[in-house]
Amino acid sequence: MKIERVSLMTVGLLFVLVAAASAQTKEAVRTTSAKKARVLVLGVFHMANPGRDMFNLQVDDVLAPRRQKELSDLAEMLKRFQPTKIALESPAGSEKIRKQYEDYLAGNYSLTRSESDQIGFRLAKELGHKQVCGIDIQGDFPFDPIAQFAKKNGKEELLNGLISQVPKEIEAMSAVLSKGTITDLLRYINQDEHVRRDHEFYMSLAQFAGNGEYPGPDLLAAWYQRNIRIYSNLRGMIDSPDDRVLVIYGSGHLFWLQRDVFDSPDLELVRLSDYAK
Repeated sequence: MKIERVSLMTVGLLFVLVAAASAQTKEAVRTTSAKKARVLVLGVFHMANPGRDMFNLQVDDVLAPRRQKELSDLAEMLKRFQPTKIALESPAGSEKIRKQYEDYLAGNYSLTRSESDQIGFRLAKELGHKQVCGIDIQGDFPFDPIAQFAKKNGKEELLNGLISQVPKEIEAMSAVLSKGTITDLLRYINQDEHVRRDHEFYMSLAQFAGNGEYPGPDLLAAWYQRNIRIYSNLRGMIDSPDDRVLVIYGSGHLFWLQRDVFDSPDLELVRLSDYAK
């Protein structure tokens, strides 16, 4: 009898576990199959040469007829994604951006060389959008403490070696642009290998720490904080699973913005390579 009771209890427990597992599987299928808002994060280069980054790509005039034709072709390619909303690397809630786009629609604003204008405004107007959305938030990028730590701890050669990789990458990008089109360069900087290399540079800064000082990790924390806040602003403009959002942002943000979208259960990450055939 005792053995029978144990067996019945075991069978009962197994039944409960199987039922629970089945319910979880069904829930997982339901969640996976539910419609999700789609987000394409387009990493771009700064077309107006604003000099905001540590290293900057020198770009020829995108207002020249050749580049304008390329930007028109790029807009046609991005239309395949059928974006319903466009997010820009402009201050979140910016009245200036709202007014500029309204003026552009009314014929009272000429596009500047910036990628927000040349890609974002241009495409939004052609798609009939009534507005564009700025989602940027500024943050700290405390690089000086890293340089000071490296000097104090005999790691200047290591830091210089890491920094020396950046101009080489910029030269490679310049070669792609000079020999090809704007779309060619966007394909290059949005490919997984380039995104990975860019992120590895940031992560390599974590080794600048010791003796109770963490300048490298502190910079990475500040960089992540800025990007997760940008992502939060992106979330704020999505209010339907039918939304298809094109995010136009400096390529340095690609890794974290793509990762944040990918890790979101209700969003689907779309890549440029899906449309840049």
